[in-house]
Amino acid sequence: MKNPLFIGCGTAIATPFTENGVNYDEFKKLIEFQISEGIDAIIVCGTTGESATMSTEEKKQVIKFAIDTAKKRVPIIAGTGSNNTLSAIEMSKYAESVGADGLLVVTPYYNKATQNGLVAHFKAIAESVSIPIILYSVQSRTGTNILPETALELSKIPNIVAIKEASGNLSQIASIANLCRDDLVIYSGNDDQVLPVLSLGGKGVISVLSNIAPRQTSKMVHDFLDGNFESAKKTQLDAIPLINALFSEVNPIPVKEALNIMGYNFGIPRLPLTKLTDKNKEILRKEMENFGLL
Repeated sequence: MKNPLFIGCGTAIATPFTENGVNYDEFKKLIEFQISEGIDAIIVCGTTGESATMSTEEKKQVIKFAIDTAKKRVPIIAGTGSNNTLSAIEMSKYAESVGADGLLVVTPYYNKATQNGLVAHFKAIAESVSIPIILYSVQSRTGTNILPETALELSKIPNIVAIKEASGNLSQIASIANLCRDDLVIYSGNDDQVLPVLSLGGKGVISVLSNIAPRQTSKMVHDFLDGNFESAKKTQLDAIPLINALFSEVNPIPVKEALNIMGYNFGIPRLPLTKLTDKNKEILRKEMENFGLL
């Protein structure tokens, strides 16, 4: 049986930018908030962290800063994926060298790799490091899907331990769970599908919502896993309007605005993403209030 990197909720943490680069003071505040609220893991340089518009040096600095700040209080998982296998290997080796607890590696984007290509890509990365790897399947962003049979093949690689499943396709997730069983931990990649994924044997969520509601999101997962199904269901359903507001525009546009509303200085996303529209900002603020965050 593969050991999960974490059980519960891992925050796909946002990255605060200024005109000059990363705002590390604000980044530290959010990391400390996450830890104080009982989050189970932190994922840096993922989609929500805007890794697509960060330089290689910025990614390295952010990964190391998060590791140094957390001081092993929670696992730090580094997003090191790329559509260039050699670049992904380089970043993965770096993350391991500075003490990352694991890696989140997204499917190659734009190239449109075949399923055989995916196996070769992930195998090459896995063989370059010794720390655990979470596969990240999000076809809506990358154009490439990890099919269940491919997930099974990848689960045979010792340090590929989990998959962040953000396809939104529960039938596919059920097939992965059926084929891989204890050889591949499943994390929900969608905040509105956490409980359905847990019901199929999932061990948690890699979450956008938990940037602003880490305690509630983590508790929801642990309530379900502990058998407190009604409490977990209530949190999941109560959170749906807020989750919808957090995805009213492309992630992480709304969540960065939500953090600003909470008093952080997270600025606006880097181009080509833009700030949240006034209409959606009003909706977001209202749903944050309704969920008890303001």
